[in-house]
Amino acid sequence: EEAKKNKRKSGPTKDFPKSWLLKAFFKTFYIVLLKAVLLKLVCDVFSFLNPQLLKWMISFANDHDAYVWTGYIYVILLSAVALIQSLCQQYYFHLSFVLGMSVRTIIMDSVYKKALTLSNSARKQYTVGETVNLMSVDAQKLMDVASFMHMLWSSVLQIVLSIYFLWRELGPSVLSGVGVMVLIIPVNGILAAKNKAIQAINMKNKDKRLKIMNEILSGIKILKYFAWEPSFKDQVHNLRKKELKNLLTFSVMQAIMTFLLYLTPVLVCVVTFSVYVLVDSNNILDAEKAFTSISLFNILRIPMGMLPMVISTMLQASVSIDRLEKYLGGDDLDTSAIRHDCNFDKAVQFSEASFTWEQDLEATVRDVNLDIMPGQLVAVVGPVGSGKSSLISAMLGEMENVHGHITIKGTTAYVPQQSWIQNGTVKDNILFGSELNEKRYQQILEACALLADLETLPGRDLAEIGEKGINLSGGQKQRISLARAVYQNSDIYILDDPLSAVDAHVGKHIFNKVLGPSGLLRGKTRLLVTHSLHFLPEVDEIVVLGNGTVLEKGSYSTLMAKKGVFAKNLKTFIKRTGPEGEATVYDGSEEEDEDYGLAPSVEEIPEDAVCLVMKRENSLHGTLSRSSRSKGRHPKSLKNSLKIRNVNILKEEEEPVKGQKLIKKEFMETGKVKFSIYLQYLQAIGWYSVSFIIFAFVMNSASNIGSNLWLSAWTSDSEIFNSTDYPASRRNLRLGVYGALGLAQGVCVLVANLWSAYSFTHASNILHKELLNNILRAPMSFFDTTPIGRIVNRFAGDISTVDDSLPMSLRSWVMCFLGIISILVMICMVTPVFTIVIIPLGIIYVAVQITQNLNWLVRMTSEIETNIVAVERINEYIKVGNEAPWVTDKRPPASWPNKGEIRFSNYQVRYRPELDLVLKGITCDIRSAEKIGVVGRTGAGKSSLTNCLFRILEAAGGQITIDGVDIASIGLHDLRGKLTIIPQDPILFSGSLRMNLDPFSSYSDEEIWKALELAHLKSFVAGLQLGLSHDVTEAGGNLSIGQRQLLCLGRALLRKSKILVLDEATAAVDLETDRLIQATIRNEFSHCTVITIAHRLHTIMDSDKIMVLDNGKIVEYGSPEELLQNRGPFYFMTKEAGIENVNTTAL
Repeated sequence: EEAKKNKRKSGPTKDFPKSWLLKAFFKTFYIVLLKAVLLKLVCDVFSFLNPQLLKWMISFANDHDAYVWTGYIYVILLSAVALIQSLCQQYYFHLSFVLGMSVRTIIMDSVYKKALTLSNSARKQYTVGETVNLMSVDAQKLMDVASFMHMLWSSVLQIVLSIYFLWRELGPSVLSGVGVMVLIIPVNGILAAKNKAIQAINMKNKDKRLKIMNEILSGIKILKYFAWEPSFKDQVHNLRKKELKNLLTFSVMQAIMTFLLYLTPVLVCVVTFSVYVLVDSNNILDAEKAFTSISLFNILRIPMGMLPMVISTMLQASVSIDRLEKYLGGDDLDTSAIRHDCNFDKAVQFSEASFTWEQDLEATVRDVNLDIMPGQLVAVVGPVGSGKSSLISAMLGEMENVHGHITIKGTTAYVPQQSWIQNGTVKDNILFGSELNEKRYQQILEACALLADLETLPGRDLAEIGEKGINLSGGQKQRISLARAVYQNSDIYILDDPLSAVDAHVGKHIFNKVLGPSGLLRGKTRLLVTHSLHFLPEVDEIVVLGNGTVLEKGSYSTLMAKKGVFAKNLKTFIKRTGPEGEATVYDGSEEEDEDYGLAPSVEEIPEDAVCLVMKRENSLHGTLSRSSRSKGRHPKSLKNSLKIRNVNILKEEEEPVKGQKLIKKEFMETGKVKFSIYLQYLQAIGWYSVSFIIFAFVMNSASNIGSNLWLSAWTSDSEIFNSTDYPASRRNLRLGVYGALGLAQGVCVLVANLWSAYSFTHASNILHKELLNNILRAPMSFFDTTPIGRIVNRFAGDISTVDDSLPMSLRSWVMCFLGIISILVMICMVTPVFTIVIIPLGIIYVAVQITQNLNWLVRMTSEIETNIVAVERINEYIKVGNEAPWVTDKRPPASWPNKGEIRFSNYQVRYRPELDLVLKGITCDIRSAEKIGVVGRTGAGKSSLTNCLFRILEAAGGQITIDGVDIASIGLHDLRGKLTIIPQDPILFSGSLRMNLDPFSSYSDEEIWKALELAHLKSFVAGLQLGLSHDVTEAGGNLSIGQRQLLCLGRALLRKSKILVLDEATAAVDLETDRLIQATIRNEFSHCTVITIAHRLHTIMDSDKIMVLDNGKIVEYGSPEELLQNRGPFYFMTKEAGIENVNTTAL
């Protein structure tokens, strides 16, 4: 609750609330924290009972008059203390780790929830990469600190108690040791402060790297089309270099801190013993004082050794806390202007409503007064940029309120223009968590014209849809999105141009069966943003928007009679669209509409299309169906489909159909991590380095053994000499050697840590490099079947574990393991005959030490196994199969292709091995500089043809040759670098405009400006403050769709390839931009071979040849004139589109 209150605090994001997150966690988990404190306190106090019991044991051994049973009691007490200490410690660890997991879960949940409520201005400050980092890396840092935080006060407590008990043993001499500790603390403080600064910088580097990785994975197809992987790989490597440089500096400083804190107990021990024996000749180090003191010094060693790890974890967590507080404390969208009233007499009311996207920007929705009555169908119309989508966003509470308010009665459902699809089955996407009502579900499938689509999908409604609907067309996605909203049975439906991505026949069917006066939603309140002007006579009211305000409202007849803005625009529209406009598409009989309008249609139009109605063709599928029918094939009626569907329901649920599953389930290893994974990590570190690091740690242990043996010999001097005749030279030798051995321990640890800092960083570098290289070389099928989040996690959480947690765990484990070995070695070596008493005492002393060390070793072993899983997960993706080599020994001539002749010879292809062929023996010749138009319905194989040319898909049979060279015989980059595509979706990357046009800096500024001029962008770019250096935001968010598409045209103009592929490149732009692109292509690519994948016939009517595809085969191929005379499928398409001859193509 505390966190929520603080999160709701308003104010500018830069003045975000601070120091509230830890308080919120304390209020939530204070009982668990207090339990852990109590257990840790018992554990620490009991650790100090061991030296006292040891002292009493030595006294007992030296006292010949003592009762034997006293010794047994001491032994039992030693065992009991060790047992209780161990139990408390393990329960404390358990509580700490459970707390850590809870904290991590809460952070991830809070970041996710906050991402949904962030204000627009606050959202702009965070990229996807940063948000992913907050949920993975920063959440992990807080999880780590939850496990270690008690060590902070515990270390101080243990140090204070150690000093107190040492005072009792050695008197004021201890103060000299304390002085050494006090001197070392400020040095560590300075190093810690520097480390915090480095950590903050490194987190920003991580954010940048993950942002680029997210963009690479989202736009991987474009990178492959343009052979741009090396450029983006270099960008990531450069950021990674900075990250590793900082990581190395951080590790080196940690090594120095560890050295100082490791050396401290040794120095304290040497200085204290030295002062003790030097200040008074009566002070002789006997066994009782030496072993008790050394036991206390060893207790001191653990907190001093742990402090660097604790400080490091705390520093990293403090940086993460600042980042999380800034994000979670950022401004939320203020939805107070959206009022919900169940007893209101209107469904929706806008009252003097003005809204803006950001407080410092002009209002986008201005002074809107609008009443929508329950059950009304209201159409919102207006030109591009008039504020239609903004009006809807204001209703949904996604905009900043300037003044006025909106009142809503009842529940709302929203169908966005850019359909949102989950990775799951078609059924899951439509039900969206609601209970299945089979009858209603079937009704909705029919109404949304989905039944015929389901016929073509493997597994029908149980077919899995990929991320972002990757395996569906734009129209299919839009209809599933609509079906989901309809199934929710809400009171108010907000529909943002749901008909934009479907063709005319399907659009009419959806309007009649779903949206219109007799559709499934009759009686519901419907607010429909649309460009389909021919539906307007059937709506209750039309709202005409212009510049964010309501210009006119009323029924169709009222507005036409008024002869205002609406009537004028409608006349202009009909004039401009001419014979192809949708105002004239429904001249055919109702019977024809019913026969052909419901089957899958030409829908490979992007879902974010703008003003598409003015430049869209009619259904191509109706034509193909008609031609198919003439050959004796009858299309199934919807009722028959429905019957078949019901009969097969049980069968479908029992047996998954071939190709039904798209996304592969994430592979998870079970049991212990394979030894080969450890070997792989050690190999990445380097065997020489591993050997040297282990050698340095072994030398540290050897020095430790030597130190203890030397101390044992020193204490035996008290048996030979008394205080008066102890030689000064012998005392100085004992002190000198003991000090030198202590120093040797520190130096060995420093050398081992410094070398391991370099080696572990090197291993991180190798693993990241191998992972990145392999992911960029993975085939498209891998990205189609693997969610982006799964890949990003390898680059975020797993790489972070390899960078930070794993090296720390490995070092602790090695030191702990060697510590136990050295104790066992000492037990074996303590065998002088003259002191039989020392043997059992030595064994008891080291047994106590082993208990503590074994506890720690078990914990470190478990932690290593947890962390090494990151290497295992990275290794899984390092081993992903690659596509063909980028460059091979057989390279085409530099001038290739100089003609642009393409020959398909019985070419066959399938998307994945388990699926059927999508191209079934394509054979055709495309001559030099020919302009080819490719048409066909959804699933006919048009886009597959493009993918085959670029070898995104590899042949299942046959071949493609370009200028006589078999494209399968050369490297992918040699092929893709010589072809150019202007894709359907204009994808840009964050960086400069120049980088988006020319990532390899291959062209001069003059050439780039020339390309921009031809792409009609020169004046726009010249007007920008930074010109070519202008920053493009993630996915090109700060440019309009039209500008993005023109930039893609600029890329093509720069490359000057002999072969150009247009994948319906103008579907998402306005009329003017469309005209400009078509004119530029005609002029600048007149000498090139151009293949245009078309959904709208006017773009290809001036082609030299038309290729009509159906079901993966060429059904017609010839000039437009020939095909029009043949009266085949193409003839019927043009007839339906209102095109009478080749010249009737102007918009």
